[in-house]
Amino acid sequence: MGAWSIERHGGAARSFHARVPDDVTDRAVWIFDVDSPALALGSTQPADDVDVDVADRLGIDVFARHSGGGAVLMLPGSSVWIDVVIPADDRLWTPDVSAAALWLGDLWASVLADVGVADAVVHRGPMVRPAVSSVMCFGGLAPGEVSRGGKTVGISQRRTRRWARFQSIALLDWDAEVHRALLAPGLERVTTADAAATGFDDVSISPLRQVTVDTLVEAFVAGIGQIR
Repeated sequence: MGAWSIERHGGAARSFHARVPDDVTDRAVWIFDVDSPALALGSTQPADDVDVDVADRLGIDVFARHSGGGAVLMLPGSSVWIDVVIPADDRLWTPDVSAAALWLGDLWASVLADVGVADAVVHRGPMVRPAVSSVMCFGGLAPGEVSRGGKTVGISQRRTRRWARFQSIALLDWDAEVHRALLAPGLERVTTADAAATGFDDVSISPLRQVTVDTLVEAFVAGIGQIR
């Protein structure tokens, strides 16, 4: 395979999530800078997991995405969102969905090391899916995702017979109280169903507060450029 096509865009998260790769024959990297708050619900997540009054008050656009289990909150400057698209004949492609994102997790761990974050670990075990992960994506841990004691990089994927789109987000900041208020109905739903279930306060998140958006983007582009 040849070089990676690199695109960087800014705008609303809703429209970028809806983007569909067309006639994928080459590798591509899509970097997106959100310019307004958004909450992307998981593909099977009920809309009533969200407190709409809180969303309206904070100006958060709520929509459903086509991948993942729980919601992802995107605030301007609080994360780095990078999608990677490969065709089905790429050497990085594997039909094993549980192993498909491991190479990307390894890349992210290497990128983090390049920016001075040396304790990143790629999850290689089975999906860790406590009840709270159905409400909040960062409440679980999938193969290929990266943690540093707490989860740092989340990865989901959309696949067809012709291409795979890996959607990754590295957290630079984490506002626990906004998440708690915004997703209160969903959090209540899972704790009501099972009082012993892992709850919001048990979730461990490890944002990269010492790293800037552009520093991380530049390191990622340099790192993926080494993959041939």
